[in-house]
Amino acid sequence: GKHYFADKPPLTTLDQLEMAKAKVRETGKRYAVYFSERLHVEAAVYAGELIDQGLIGKVVQVVNLAPHRLSLFSRPKWFWETEKYGGILCDIGSHQIEQFLFYAGAEDAKVLHSKVGNYNTPQYPEFQDFGDATLLADNGATMYFRVDWFTPDALSVWGDGRTFVTGTDGMIEIRKYIDIGRDHTSDHLYLVNNEREEHIELKEKVGFPFFGQLILDCLNGTDVSMSQEHIFKSAELAIIAQNEA
Repeated sequence: GKHYFADKPPLTTLDQLEMAKAKVRETGKRYAVYFSERLHVEAAVYAGELIDQGLIGKVVQVVNLAPHRLSLFSRPKWFWETEKYGGILCDIGSHQIEQFLFYAGAEDAKVLHSKVGNYNTPQYPEFQDFGDATLLADNGATMYFRVDWFTPDALSVWGDGRTFVTGTDGMIEIRKYIDIGRDHTSDHLYLVNNEREEHIELKEKVGFPFFGQLILDCLNGTDVSMSQEHIFKSAELAIIAQNEA
């Protein structure tokens, strides 16, 4: 067999998850997932480094806001079918849950509440253009996230993705793709703690270490880029949030 690298959502049902786990156990190969909203955003990568350095203390809460542009007339047929894309929490929500577990340093979490809706696409009754959820991690950290397909046409990027991380000694805000009304570049990070208050511009300054780490993991049998347990747990919680909405 070969190592496998999937876009999100990696899975849309818990049965598929169990099949993937079984195949990983059987083959010893990696089932990697492209969680791009953290892995391919330099400000998000740097936020993880700051948290690891203890600059905001223990993470208490993560809030993610993840609007997307619908591009109604360019989507393939499967995009509108729940069986194919898994629902909005399974799909876009998987990004948010992965970030929560990573930033909070958590191995597991409970879905406390989730909901979905179709507010503006009645012609596609299976589609969901809004969803949100609240989670509680095994280490006590909490999360709220909102995902939607309501990015206005005038915005110069596909979505104003933001992450807010509150710690016991500070806070981080990530403006991933744009700083609306101020700067059309990506990768803005705001850090406030007991010693510093600053805006850090990170475009083309940090890079994307995950991809090289993943290649080396596949070659060397190491587990640096992202653990298999973390990947499967992120997918599992997204599916549970979707199923319970």
